[in-house]
Amino acid sequence: MSPDPNRPAPWARSPLSRRSFVQGLALGGLAAGTAGWLPALAAGSDARTGPNVLRGTDFDLSIGASPVNFTGRTRPAITVNGSLPAPVLRWREGDTVTLRVANRLPDAITSVHWHGILLPANMDGVPGLSFNGIHPGETFTYRFQLRQSGTYWYHSHSLFQEQAGLYGALIVDPREPLPYAWDREHVVLLSDWTDLDPGQLFRRLRKYPEYDNYYKPTVGDFFRDVRRQGLAATVADRRDWGRMRMTPTDISDVNAHTYTYLFNGTTPAGNWTGLFRSGEKVLLRFINGSAMTYFDVRIPGLKMTVVAADGQPIHPVTVDEFRIAVAETFDVLVEPSGQDAYTIFAQDMGRTGHARGTLAVRPGLAAPVPAHDPRPLLTMADMGHDHGAHGSHAAPAAGGHAAMDHASTEHAAMDHAAMGHAGMDHAAMGHGAHETAGMQAHPASETRNPLVDMQTMTPIPRLDDPGIGLRDNGRRVLTYADLRSIAGDEDGRDPGRDVELHLTGHMEKFSWSFDGIPFAGADPLRLNYGERMRIVLVNDTMMTHPIHLHGVWSDVEDANGDFMVRKHTVDMPPGSRRSFRVRADAPGRWAFHCHLLYHMEAGMMREVRIEA
Repeated sequence: MSPDPNRPAPWARSPLSRRSFVQGLALGGLAAGTAGWLPALAAGSDARTGPNVLRGTDFDLSIGASPVNFTGRTRPAITVNGSLPAPVLRWREGDTVTLRVANRLPDAITSVHWHGILLPANMDGVPGLSFNGIHPGETFTYRFQLRQSGTYWYHSHSLFQEQAGLYGALIVDPREPLPYAWDREHVVLLSDWTDLDPGQLFRRLRKYPEYDNYYKPTVGDFFRDVRRQGLAATVADRRDWGRMRMTPTDISDVNAHTYTYLFNGTTPAGNWTGLFRSGEKVLLRFINGSAMTYFDVRIPGLKMTVVAADGQPIHPVTVDEFRIAVAETFDVLVEPSGQDAYTIFAQDMGRTGHARGTLAVRPGLAAPVPAHDPRPLLTMADMGHDHGAHGSHAAPAAGGHAAMDHASTEHAAMDHAAMGHAGMDHAAMGHGAHETAGMQAHPASETRNPLVDMQTMTPIPRLDDPGIGLRDNGRRVLTYADLRSIAGDEDGRDPGRDVELHLTGHMEKFSWSFDGIPFAGADPLRLNYGERMRIVLVNDTMMTHPIHLHGVWSDVEDANGDFMVRKHTVDMPPGSRRSFRVRADAPGRWAFHCHLLYHMEAGMMREVRIEA
């Protein structure tokens, strides 16, 4: 049964204060049992070290249900070997690993997907594509050879089990030395937890997607903007947002009004602690294993040198802060000295909450926790309705896009069906064929589509844009333009053809798709085995989407179409157009989807078939 959207948020009904709810219990974790409220840490998990680490080539993993208590309420979770997060798996490049995964859930099919790992399609762990799933009481054996090293993660690909706790870190040690060295390392697995049943949360999103958007513009905001920008500009801005039936505060679908953010399975109040000795080089392996949350990460008082992205070494980049999209990983080196404790601070993109841990010379220490940055606001420029490179924090000038009725998608006056966009295969059109008099063309399937509520008309790559809420904040922030793979383009061929896909959605209906066609009604995207091709993504929505293609690497290009960085997850900000090359060297059926869990379940997914 769907919840009543008019009921107070869970934290408002709880005897806990709002601050306590967001930060969680100091010892939040696996409950000792369903009786009583006294929580205990997960079996094999510790607030100082995180989950158990399992090493070797032979593993037994048991998926089951366990009670957890992060907020003062004991709730059910899905765990691996009784742990949330799941144990850290430590492998070695070149080895063949065997994993026997047993389903101890009483009435649910389960699965494990090895995110970013190159392997045969039947080992990928996506029910309905690569195998039939693991039924209750059954054990499925995964076996594959490791062809890479780096920081990755694993998670369920069955309904909402990932949100319920089925995720863990995955480290593959290299056979040859890496181009950087360290003295000590820590895994940092960021995630989001909700006391709601994840299926209930999905139904709430479908019924009332603005439930967590507490910060809509008020009458007071209107008069403040009039004083700053003038009446005409303020009215034009409100009219634009009204016609799109959206608000500039709609940064994320779910935030800390529903979520408690976890750091290696520990709430902010729990203060996970990783130890260091002064002067050591410490490698921090950051993994965003959340269902729906982008995190902005910094360590006040320390510079961070990013040395790997999505498991692959890059030319080092020293920054103060980085944004990590859902499913991405970043490895960073830090050299703490001069003080005994540093806060690792990861605030959500909408500035509603945070995860937090500590680097310290001994257990029990803590450093000051920064205040959240000001809440950001979207602009028309952020959504590709402006020719500026990054947009502006100010409202667009009067006139702007007021005449463009995005809600009814009246851009359909430009009927692109006759231009060959129905299949969006641009092999014969050239890489720049997307432009029509400087405006973005759109597939015919978006035309007058009730599941498409807006289209971007002037998208740009935004590779050198740190992102909304991070611009001009006084800190050096990582951008995609900073990411340059050390290995270079290992294929070397120019793409033989282009395929363009648009990220589409309808905010009020919480419907998400590619080209306006949800997964259930979409034909597979077919790649020829061995070909080198280019996928072009255009984000027609006001949301940010992390796009993950299973089975093969996504070699991200710069604005000129040159190879830049190898990744397994490509972040797509609103109003952006980005491209990546694919070497179709892994035959089989693969998933291609937005890694925001509820966007994928709402339709932003395609099947990719690589066949001879």
